[in-house]
Amino acid sequence: MSELSKLTPPEGAVKRKKRVGRGESSGLGKTSGGGGKGQTVRSGRRKPRRGFEGGQMPLARRLPKRGFKSRNRLDFATVNLGNLAALEAGAVVDLAYLRERGLVRKGPTLLKVLGAGELSLKLTIKAHKFSASAAEKITQAGGTVEVLEV
Repeated sequence: MSELSKLTPPEGAVKRKKRVGRGESSGLGKTSGGGGKGQTVRSGRRKPRRGFEGGQMPLARRLPKRGFKSRNRLDFATVNLGNLAALEAGAVVDLAYLRERGLVRKGPTLLKVLGAGELSLKLTIKAHKFSASAAEKITQAGGTVEVLEV
């Protein structure tokens, strides 16, 4: 049975105290493990924050700021009536139809028809939005306008 006075901690459980500033050969002399002067030796001994350029005006602040993009914006693919003039008469035109023919780019999921150009064909056009002039020109040509839910 062991006596309380003879108890010792297990091997490797106790580290020696770090004695700084006790000469170069100790490995913790001169700067006492704190590195060089200035920013690197100050409390925390950390790197500067992201984008910090040593006191120079950072690039993000030097460049002009323009505009605003809402997170809730709706991305519409737009097509002018002038572009629809080349389609066959009586066609049912929607976003998928326009993508097949390369008149609308890939990304947007909503379609808006604008009134630039002339339309003489009778078309059924299904879109999420129409400009007032586009809707008028389509109905004048004998076509129909179907507004889809956004």
